[in-house]
Amino acid sequence: MAPFRARQILDWVYERGVADPALMTNLSKRDRDLLASEMVFLSGPTVAHQSASDGTQKLLIQWTDFSPSRPAGPHLPAPATEPGLALPIADAAPDPARQTECVMIPAEDRRTACISSQVGCPVGCRFCASGLGGLDANLSAGRIVEQVWRLARLPDVGRISNIVFMGMGEPLANLACVTQAIRTINALWGLGISARKITLSTVGLPQAIERLADTLDLPVTLALSLHAPTDEIRRSLIPWAEYTTITDLLAACQKWFDKTGREITLEYTLLHRVNDRPEHAELLAKLAKSLRANVNLIRYNEVSGLPFARPVDHDVLAFQHILRDRGVNVHIRASRGRDIAAACGQLRHEKQASPGSPATPPPAAPVAPAA
Repeated sequence: MAPFRARQILDWVYERGVADPALMTNLSKRDRDLLASEMVFLSGPTVAHQSASDGTQKLLIQWTDFSPSRPAGPHLPAPATEPGLALPIADAAPDPARQTECVMIPAEDRRTACISSQVGCPVGCRFCASGLGGLDANLSAGRIVEQVWRLARLPDVGRISNIVFMGMGEPLANLACVTQAIRTINALWGLGISARKITLSTVGLPQAIERLADTLDLPVTLALSLHAPTDEIRRSLIPWAEYTTITDLLAACQKWFDKTGREITLEYTLLHRVNDRPEHAELLAKLAKSLRANVNLIRYNEVSGLPFARPVDHDVLAFQHILRDRGVNVHIRASRGRDIAAACGQLRHEKQASPGSPATPPPAAPVAPAA
């Protein structure tokens, strides 16, 4: 197909939101028929759509074909000179276990897409629903981009302005596909979202953070899911913390800052009487002041069957006050979509036998694939 045809198709998909070749009217009937028979633009149905009282919307998507040789979704990284499409049509039967959730979070001046990078999660954080059941599969770059495309098509959403990789999965354990997706999300021929409005959240793989800084030449924001001020507490909450230290993580984050000039965000989920005491705030302040970082405090969002409680407001405000008194730029993140289990830490894939089923133990050691 001629390069200008590829540009036309990209315009239909990304600018006009059309994924049906039959509606791409500036293509010949022959080309439309060829696209319909040889390419797939959406790789699975949306099986559930929920809306929260605060305007947050959540989608459950069922992915259909996980053959590594058959990528799918409205995505292709642009060649050196011309954009193009390579979306072989899927032919495998749907697998109900391979489902992910993504969320659209509205605000006055933005529309944020919270997207997933994996089906399930290999990390198994003790307080998070996404790791219940472990990891089923990595999402391709196309499926990652497709979540943004679908969220933008929801009623009363319009253009997505911000992207956060804070859904299901550990983005740096699917590094190649995540970086490919970021390039498509950012590209002018793609979704055209500024790299400065894209946040990648990671539980912390020092080598992968360094590799990301070396391979991704876009000024995205890196958010480190710290969640504890000491290695002992962190290892009790995050199984993968057994294989690294906070010192090593912060050193990798410093290298990120040195390479990109982009300030780090430290994410800290407050768990009642676990990590929300004044002494924890004092220790966190010292960590945050050791590099160019701001802190997002996240009230724990309840997950049925897990032995944690949401912190009380007085403790949250006192924690924030201690950090501010120590000169830390700190904010309390609003919990959005809690009434539809769309808030931070509540996303899960729907094959769970029961909401309280135990998390599958993580692999022996976290190993991120090479980019």
